[in-house]
Amino acid sequence: MAIKFTLHKTCAQTGARLGTLETPHGSIPTPIFMPVGTQATVKTLTPQQVADIGAKIILSNTYHLYLRPGHKLVEKAGGLHKFMQWPGSILTDSGGYQVFSLNELRKISEEGVEFRSHIDGSKHFLSPEKVMEVQNALGADIIMCFDECAPYPAERSYVLPSLERTIRWAKRCHDAHHNTDRQALFGIIQGGMYHDLRARSVEKMLEFDFPGYSIGGLSVGEPKPLMYEILDSTVPLLPIHKPRYLMGVGSPDALVEGVLRGVDMFDCVLPTRVARNGMALTRFGKVVVRNNPYAEDFAPLEDGCDCYTCQRFSRAYLRHLIKADEVLGLVLISLHNLRFLVRLMEQMRQAIKEDRSGDFAKEVLETLGNNKK
Repeated sequence: MAIKFTLHKTCAQTGARLGTLETPHGSIPTPIFMPVGTQATVKTLTPQQVADIGAKIILSNTYHLYLRPGHKLVEKAGGLHKFMQWPGSILTDSGGYQVFSLNELRKISEEGVEFRSHIDGSKHFLSPEKVMEVQNALGADIIMCFDECAPYPAERSYVLPSLERTIRWAKRCHDAHHNTDRQALFGIIQGGMYHDLRARSVEKMLEFDFPGYSIGGLSVGEPKPLMYEILDSTVPLLPIHKPRYLMGVGSPDALVEGVLRGVDMFDCVLPTRVARNGMALTRFGKVVVRNNPYAEDFAPLEDGCDCYTCQRFSRAYLRHLIKADEVLGLVLISLHNLRFLVRLMEQMRQAIKEDRSGDFAKEVLETLGNNKK
Protein backbone atom coordinates (compact mmCIF):
# COMPACT_ATOMS: atom_id res chain seq x y z
CA MET A 1 0.00 0.00 0.00
CA ALA A 2 1.06 3.58 -0.65
CA ILE A 3 0.59 4.66 2.97
CA LYS A 4 0.82 3.14 6.42
CA PHE A 5 -1.09 4.49 9.41
CA THR A 6 -0.08 3.53 12.93
CA LEU A 7 -2.31 4.40 15.87
CA HIS A 8 -0.04 4.86 18.88
CA LYS A 9 -2.44 6.00 21.57
CA THR A 10 -5.99 7.03 22.35
CA CYS A 11 -6.35 9.69 25.04
CA ALA A 12 -7.95 8.33 28.19
CA GLN A 13 -9.74 11.66 28.75
CA THR A 14 -11.42 12.10 25.38
CA GLY A 15 -10.65 9.42 22.82
CA ALA A 16 -8.48 11.78 20.78
CA ARG A 17 -5.94 9.84 18.69
CA LEU A 18 -2.16 10.00 18.40
CA GLY A 19 -0.73 8.39 15.28
CA THR A 20 1.81 8.37 12.47
CA LEU A 21 0.98 8.45 8.77
CA GLU A 22 3.78 7.24 6.54
CA THR A 23 3.73 8.19 2.85
CA PRO A 24 6.27 7.86 0.02
CA HIS A 25 7.43 11.40 0.89
CA GLY A 26 7.76 11.26 4.65
CA SER A 27 6.39 10.41 8.04
CA ILE A 28 3.57 12.61 9.39
CA PRO A 29 2.56 12.81 13.06
CA THR A 30 -1.18 13.00 13.59
CA PRO A 31 -3.40 14.83 14.36
CA ILE A 32 -2.09 17.20 11.70
CA PHE A 33 -3.11 20.44 9.99
CA MET A 34 -2.33 20.64 6.27
CA PRO A 35 -1.68 24.07 4.71
CA VAL A 36 -3.48 24.54 1.40
CA GLY A 37 -1.45 25.13 -1.75
CA THR A 38 -4.41 25.32 -4.15
CA GLN A 39 -2.47 26.06 -7.33
CA ALA A 40 0.76 24.24 -6.43
CA THR A 41 1.77 27.03 -4.05
CA VAL A 42 0.86 28.07 -0.53
CA LYS A 43 -0.01 31.68 -1.26
CA THR A 44 2.82 34.23 -0.71
CA LEU A 45 5.18 31.61 0.81
CA THR A 46 8.07 29.58 -0.56
CA PRO A 47 8.15 25.80 -0.05
CA GLN A 48 11.10 26.29 2.30
CA GLN A 49 9.13 28.72 4.45
CA VAL A 50 6.25 26.25 4.67
CA ALA A 51 8.64 23.47 5.66
CA ASP A 52 10.33 25.70 8.24
CA ILE A 53 7.08 26.24 10.16
CA GLY A 54 6.85 22.47 10.67
CA ALA A 55 4.36 21.53 7.94
CA LYS A 56 4.80 17.92 6.78
CA ILE A 57 2.02 17.70 4.21
CA ILE A 58 0.16 20.23 2.05
CA LEU A 59 -2.96 20.08 -0.07
CA SER A 60 -3.30 21.05 -3.74
CA ASN A 61 -6.45 21.30 -5.83
CA THR A 62 -7.25 18.99 -8.73
CA TYR A 63 -9.80 21.32 -10.33
CA HIS A 64 -7.45 24.30 -10.49
CA LEU A 65 -4.41 22.31 -11.65
CA TYR A 66 -6.48 20.53 -14.29
CA LEU A 67 -7.48 23.90 -15.76
CA ARG A 68 -4.09 25.56 -15.32
CA PRO A 69 -1.35 24.55 -16.13
CA GLY A 70 -2.89 21.13 -16.94
CA HIS A 71 -2.17 17.73 -15.44
CA LYS A 72 -0.23 16.53 -18.48
CA LEU A 73 2.24 19.38 -18.15
CA VAL A 74 2.71 18.63 -14.43
CA GLU A 75 3.26 14.97 -15.27
CA LYS A 76 5.82 15.93 -17.92
CA ALA A 77 7.62 18.03 -15.29
CA GLY A 78 8.01 14.93 -13.13
CA GLY A 79 4.90 15.24 -10.98
CA LEU A 80 3.64 17.79 -8.51
CA HIS A 81 6.42 17.30 -5.94
CA LYS A 82 9.14 18.09 -8.47
CA PHE A 83 7.12 20.77 -10.28
CA MET A 84 6.60 22.84 -7.13
CA GLN A 85 9.77 21.68 -5.33
CA TRP A 86 7.95 20.54 -2.21
CA PRO A 87 9.92 17.84 -0.37
CA GLY A 88 7.12 16.64 1.90
CA SER A 89 3.87 14.80 1.30
CA ILE A 90 1.01 16.12 -0.85
CA LEU A 91 -2.72 15.44 -0.81
CA THR A 92 -4.93 16.43 -3.73
CA ASP A 93 -8.68 16.80 -3.42
CA SER A 94 -10.90 15.61 -6.25
CA GLY A 95 -12.08 19.02 -7.38
CA GLY A 96 -15.64 18.02 -6.56
CA TYR A 97 -16.24 20.87 -4.13
CA GLN A 98 -14.99 23.47 -6.63
CA VAL A 99 -17.02 22.03 -9.52
CA PHE A 100 -20.24 21.83 -7.53
CA SER A 101 -19.81 25.33 -6.15
CA LEU A 102 -19.99 26.68 -9.71
CA ASN A 103 -23.81 26.32 -9.53
CA GLU A 104 -25.18 27.71 -12.80
CA LEU A 105 -21.91 26.94 -14.63
CA ARG A 106 -22.22 23.15 -14.22
CA LYS A 107 -24.57 20.29 -15.10
CA ILE A 108 -24.55 16.99 -13.18
CA SER A 109 -25.30 13.63 -14.79
CA GLU A 110 -24.66 10.02 -13.84
CA GLU A 111 -21.60 10.04 -16.08
CA GLY A 112 -20.01 13.09 -14.46
CA VAL A 113 -20.15 16.88 -14.42
CA GLU A 114 -20.07 19.26 -17.35
CA PHE A 115 -18.92 22.73 -16.39
CA ARG A 116 -17.50 25.95 -17.69
CA SER A 117 -14.13 27.19 -16.52
CA HIS A 118 -14.22 30.14 -14.13
CA ILE A 119 -11.08 31.37 -15.94
CA ASP A 120 -12.17 31.66 -19.58
CA GLY A 121 -15.62 30.09 -19.81
CA SER A 122 -14.39 27.08 -21.78
CA LYS A 123 -16.45 23.89 -21.49
CA HIS A 124 -15.06 20.82 -19.68
CA PHE A 125 -16.27 17.44 -18.45
CA LEU A 126 -15.06 15.61 -15.37
CA SER A 127 -16.02 12.00 -14.76
CA PRO A 128 -14.72 9.81 -11.94
CA GLU A 129 -12.34 8.19 -14.44
CA LYS A 130 -11.07 11.57 -15.63
CA VAL A 131 -10.51 12.74 -12.05
CA MET A 132 -8.43 9.62 -11.41
CA GLU A 133 -6.44 10.27 -14.60
CA VAL A 134 -5.72 13.82 -13.48
CA GLN A 135 -4.73 12.87 -9.94
CA ASN A 136 -2.61 9.94 -11.10
CA ALA A 137 -0.75 12.36 -13.37
CA LEU A 138 -0.27 14.94 -10.59
CA GLY A 139 1.28 12.22 -8.44
CA ALA A 140 0.22 13.29 -4.93
CA ASP A 141 0.74 10.79 -2.12
CA ILE A 142 -2.94 10.85 -1.13
CA ILE A 143 -5.80 11.42 -3.58
CA MET A 144 -9.58 11.67 -3.28
CA CYS A 145 -12.56 10.03 -4.92
CA PHE A 146 -14.81 12.25 -7.03
CA ASP A 147 -17.88 13.12 -4.98
CA GLU A 148 -20.80 15.49 -4.91
CA CYS A 149 -20.73 17.94 -2.02
CA ALA A 150 -24.34 18.72 -1.13
CA PRO A 151 -25.01 22.35 -0.18
CA TYR A 152 -26.40 23.54 3.13
CA PRO A 153 -29.27 23.58 3.64
CA ALA A 154 -30.41 20.73 1.39
CA GLU A 155 -33.59 18.67 1.54
CA ARG A 156 -33.36 14.93 2.04
CA SER A 157 -34.91 14.49 -1.40
CA TYR A 158 -31.78 16.09 -2.85
CA VAL A 159 -29.17 14.60 -0.52
CA LEU A 160 -30.21 10.95 -0.87
CA PRO A 161 -29.81 10.61 -4.68
CA SER A 162 -26.67 12.76 -4.45
CA LEU A 163 -25.21 10.35 -1.90
CA GLU A 164 -26.12 7.28 -3.96
CA ARG A 165 -24.39 8.81 -6.99
CA THR A 166 -21.31 9.56 -4.88
CA ILE A 167 -21.20 5.90 -3.82
CA ARG A 168 -21.40 4.75 -7.46
CA TRP A 169 -18.70 7.24 -8.40
CA ALA A 170 -16.49 5.93 -5.58
CA LYS A 171 -16.59 2.46 -7.16
CA ARG A 172 -15.65 3.91 -10.53
CA CYS A 173 -12.77 5.82 -8.94
CA HIS A 174 -11.65 2.68 -7.11
CA ASP A 175 -11.65 0.72 -10.37
CA ALA A 176 -9.89 3.47 -12.37
CA HIS A 177 -7.10 4.17 -9.86
CA HIS A 178 -3.83 2.73 -11.15
CA ASN A 179 -0.95 3.88 -8.95
CA THR A 180 -2.01 1.96 -5.86
CA ASP A 181 1.61 1.39 -4.79
CA ARG A 182 2.42 5.13 -4.87
CA GLN A 183 -0.89 6.90 -4.25
CA ALA A 184 -3.47 6.17 -1.56
CA LEU A 185 -7.08 6.76 -2.64
CA PHE A 186 -9.43 7.93 0.13
CA GLY A 187 -13.18 7.49 0.04
CA ILE A 188 -15.33 10.47 1.00
CA ILE A 189 -18.25 10.27 3.43
CA GLN A 190 -21.22 12.42 2.41
CA GLY A 191 -24.88 12.51 3.45
CA GLY A 192 -25.55 16.13 4.31
CA MET A 193 -26.87 16.78 7.81
CA TYR A 194 -28.76 13.47 8.01
CA HIS A 195 -27.32 11.00 10.49
CA ASP A 196 -28.77 7.92 8.82
CA LEU A 197 -27.46 8.97 5.40
CA ARG A 198 -24.01 9.52 6.87
CA ALA A 199 -24.18 6.03 8.35
CA ARG A 200 -25.19 4.59 4.97
CA SER A 201 -22.31 6.43 3.32
CA VAL A 202 -19.83 4.91 5.78
CA GLU A 203 -21.32 1.43 5.35
CA LYS A 204 -21.01 1.54 1.55
CA MET A 205 -17.57 3.17 1.50
CA LEU A 206 -16.19 0.50 3.83
CA GLU A 207 -17.01 -2.08 1.17
CA PHE A 208 -14.21 -0.67 -1.00
CA ASP A 209 -11.63 -0.99 1.81
CA PHE A 210 -10.01 2.37 1.07
CA PRO A 211 -6.72 3.05 2.93
CA GLY A 212 -8.28 6.15 4.50
CA TYR A 213 -11.59 7.99 4.77
CA SER A 214 -12.48 11.66 4.38
CA ILE A 215 -15.50 13.37 5.89
CA GLY A 216 -16.85 15.82 3.33
CA GLY A 217 -19.84 18.11 3.13
CA LEU A 218 -19.19 19.87 6.44
CA SER A 219 -18.12 23.46 7.09
CA VAL A 220 -20.35 24.45 4.17
CA GLY A 221 -22.39 27.04 6.07
CA GLU A 222 -24.00 24.98 8.80
CA PRO A 223 -23.72 26.07 12.46
CA LYS A 224 -20.68 24.59 14.18
CA PRO A 225 -22.75 22.72 16.80
CA LEU A 226 -24.48 20.89 13.95
CA MET A 227 -21.12 20.00 12.40
CA TYR A 228 -19.95 18.59 15.73
CA GLU A 229 -23.20 16.65 16.06
CA ILE A 230 -22.62 15.02 12.66
CA LEU A 231 -19.03 14.21 13.63
CA ASP A 232 -20.23 12.66 16.90
CA SER A 233 -22.39 10.17 15.01
CA THR A 234 -20.11 9.60 11.99
CA VAL A 235 -16.54 9.31 13.25
CA PRO A 236 -17.17 6.31 15.55
CA LEU A 237 -18.37 4.33 12.51
CA LEU A 238 -15.02 4.67 10.73
CA PRO A 239 -12.25 2.05 10.99
CA ILE A 240 -10.00 2.53 14.00
CA HIS A 241 -6.75 1.73 12.23
CA LYS A 242 -7.19 3.97 9.18
CA PRO A 243 -6.69 7.75 8.98
CA ARG A 244 -9.71 10.06 9.24
CA TYR A 245 -9.64 13.35 7.35
CA LEU A 246 -12.09 16.21 7.96
CA MET A 247 -12.11 18.25 4.76
CA GLY A 248 -12.02 22.04 4.67
CA VAL A 249 -11.97 22.70 8.42
CA GLY A 250 -9.28 24.90 9.97
CA SER A 251 -10.51 27.42 12.53
CA PRO A 252 -8.69 26.89 15.86
CA ASP A 253 -11.85 25.93 17.76
CA ALA A 254 -13.00 23.49 15.06
CA LEU A 255 -9.56 21.87 14.93
CA VAL A 256 -9.64 21.26 18.67
CA GLU A 257 -13.21 19.96 18.57
CA GLY A 258 -12.39 17.70 15.64
CA VAL A 259 -9.37 16.18 17.37
CA LEU A 260 -11.44 15.49 20.48
CA ARG A 261 -13.82 13.49 18.27
CA GLY A 262 -11.07 11.31 16.80
CA VAL A 263 -10.19 13.12 13.56
CA ASP A 264 -6.57 12.81 12.37
CA MET A 265 -6.21 15.22 9.42
CA PHE A 266 -7.48 18.71 8.62
CA ASP A 267 -7.02 21.33 5.90
CA CYS A 268 -8.34 24.83 5.25
CA VAL A 269 -7.52 27.99 3.29
CA LEU A 270 -8.50 30.07 6.33
CA PRO A 271 -5.02 30.98 7.68
CA THR A 272 -3.72 32.39 4.40
CA ARG A 273 -7.06 33.84 3.26
CA VAL A 274 -7.59 35.95 6.39
CA ALA A 275 -3.91 36.96 6.36
CA ARG A 276 -4.53 38.71 3.07
CA ASN A 277 -7.08 40.87 4.92
CA GLY A 278 -4.62 41.71 7.69
CA MET A 279 -6.07 39.25 10.20
CA ALA A 280 -3.93 37.14 12.51
CA LEU A 281 -5.04 34.03 14.40
CA THR A 282 -3.85 33.79 18.01
CA ARG A 283 -4.61 31.85 21.17
CA PHE A 284 -6.26 35.05 22.39
CA GLY A 285 -8.59 35.44 19.44
CA LYS A 286 -8.32 37.24 16.12
CA VAL A 287 -6.11 40.31 15.72
CA VAL A 288 -7.01 42.55 12.77
CA VAL A 289 -3.80 44.53 12.53
CA ARG A 290 -5.10 46.96 9.93
CA ASN A 291 -7.36 48.46 12.62
CA ASN A 292 -6.45 51.78 14.27
CA PRO A 293 -5.74 50.46 17.80
CA TYR A 294 -2.58 48.74 16.50
CA ALA A 295 -0.99 51.82 14.93
CA GLU A 296 1.33 52.29 17.93
CA ASP A 297 1.24 48.74 19.28
CA PHE A 298 4.83 47.51 19.38
CA ALA A 299 4.04 44.09 20.82
CA PRO A 300 4.23 40.94 18.65
CA LEU A 301 1.09 39.45 17.19
CA GLU A 302 1.08 36.87 19.98
CA ASP A 303 3.25 36.83 23.09
CA GLY A 304 5.18 33.58 23.35
CA CYS A 305 4.75 32.62 19.69
CA ASP A 306 7.89 31.07 18.20
CA CYS A 307 7.20 32.03 14.57
CA TYR A 308 9.57 34.21 12.51
CA THR A 309 7.05 37.06 12.46
CA CYS A 310 6.46 37.25 16.21
CA GLN A 311 10.15 36.90 17.01
CA ARG A 312 11.02 39.99 14.98
CA PHE A 313 8.14 42.31 14.13
CA SER A 314 5.50 44.38 15.92
CA ARG A 315 1.81 44.79 15.26
CA ALA A 316 2.50 48.42 14.35
CA TYR A 317 4.97 47.39 11.64
CA LEU A 318 2.59 44.77 10.26
CA ARG A 319 -0.21 47.32 10.21
CA HIS A 320 2.04 49.69 8.28
CA LEU A 321 2.79 46.98 5.70
CA ILE A 322 -0.88 46.09 5.25
CA LYS A 323 -1.96 49.74 4.97
CA ALA A 324 0.82 50.38 2.44
CA ASP A 325 -0.21 47.31 0.39
CA GLU A 326 3.21 45.76 0.83
CA VAL A 327 3.36 42.05 -0.01
CA LEU A 328 5.65 41.43 2.96
CA GLY A 329 2.71 42.07 5.27
CA LEU A 330 0.79 39.18 3.71
CA VAL A 331 3.86 36.96 3.91
CA LEU A 332 4.52 37.66 7.58
CA ILE A 333 0.92 37.23 8.73
CA SER A 334 0.54 34.06 6.64
CA LEU A 335 3.68 32.66 8.25
CA HIS A 336 2.30 33.39 11.70
CA ASN A 337 -1.17 31.99 11.01
CA LEU A 338 0.13 28.74 9.59
CA ARG A 339 2.69 28.30 12.35
CA PHE A 340 -0.04 28.97 14.90
CA LEU A 341 -2.20 26.12 13.59
CA VAL A 342 0.74 23.75 13.09
CA ARG A 343 1.87 24.49 16.65
CA LEU A 344 -1.66 24.03 17.98
CA MET A 345 -1.62 20.50 16.54
CA GLU A 346 1.81 19.90 18.10
CA GLN A 347 0.38 20.91 21.46
CA MET A 348 -2.68 18.72 20.95
CA ARG A 349 -0.44 15.74 20.19
CA GLN A 350 1.53 16.32 23.38
CA ALA A 351 -1.69 16.62 25.37
CA ILE A 352 -2.96 13.33 23.94
CA LYS A 353 0.34 11.68 24.81
CA GLU A 354 -0.09 12.85 28.41
CA ASP A 355 -3.81 11.93 28.61
CA ARG A 356 -4.86 15.55 29.12
CA SER A 357 -6.36 16.49 25.74
CA GLY A 358 -9.68 17.38 27.38
CA ASP A 359 -8.06 19.79 29.82
CA PHE A 360 -5.92 21.35 27.10
CA ALA A 361 -8.89 21.73 24.76
CA LYS A 362 -10.97 23.38 27.48
CA GLU A 363 -8.18 25.87 28.13
CA VAL A 364 -7.81 26.70 24.43
CA LEU A 365 -11.53 27.05 23.79
CA GLU A 366 -12.05 29.23 26.86
CA THR A 367 -9.16 31.49 25.91
CA LEU A 368 -10.40 31.83 22.33
CA GLY A 369 -13.93 32.56 23.50
CA ASN A 370 -13.05 35.07 26.20
CA ASN A 371 -10.41 37.13 24.44
CA LYS A 372 -11.82 38.11 21.05
CA LYS A 373 -10.21 41.18 19.53
